[in-house]
Amino acid sequence: MVLLKEYIKNPCRSLSIPYWKQRNIKVPDNIKIVHNDEYNVADFNGYIDEPYFRLYHDLQSVQQIERNDIEIVVVTNDMIDTVIDIINKSYSDLSVTKEQMESYRKTSVFCPDLWILLKDKSGNYVGCGIADYDKEANEMILEWIQVIPSCRGCGYGQSIVNYLLAKAQGQAKFATVSGKVNNATNPEKLYRKCGFTGNDVWHILCENE
Repeated sequence: MVLLKEYIKNPCRSLSIPYWKQRNIKVPDNIKIVHNDEYNVADFNGYIDEPYFRLYHDLQSVQQIERNDIEIVVVTNDMIDTVIDIINKSYSDLSVTKEQMESYRKTSVFCPDLWILLKDKSGNYVGCGIADYDKEANEMILEWIQVIPSCRGCGYGQSIVNYLLAKAQGQAKFATVSGKVNNATNPEKLYRKCGFTGNDVWHILCENE
């Protein structure tokens, strides 16, 4: 187990997941997780490789949101179905359930102010953002940043990320985010636009049975 002191020095290199999750996740026997620095494709014949980027933000400089065509709304319990609908519309290869989303709101890192919906000028909910706050590591973790496909390319994703980063300033010491390197929507580009930095890549290797 990585110690907190070691993690804080270099979060994205120390662990493939946020610090708080290492206590709650047991890696299955058929899965190996390897940092890109130690990865050699020849060593993992017979494994399916899914690389993930992990990026860092020091929260020192956050872009200001200056748009009058959108509204950010903090999610309340009666809005969970709207969040689920946006997430499920945003993916073709996964879906979430109400039970899952409600379980996230019961974790030790749940922070109500970091669950948001984005409303466009017509009053439609078109995006959402969910972040965690780990008090022990003083870390904000971006978990779900979604904009429905028909509304992408309008800068909504950037507005969601920057809003959450601004909320974390003065509370968290840093923020992290991760995602699939080979995601067709290229979320890494969005996060880098918002000031995230780093070059850490982790390979999630699943044994091909």
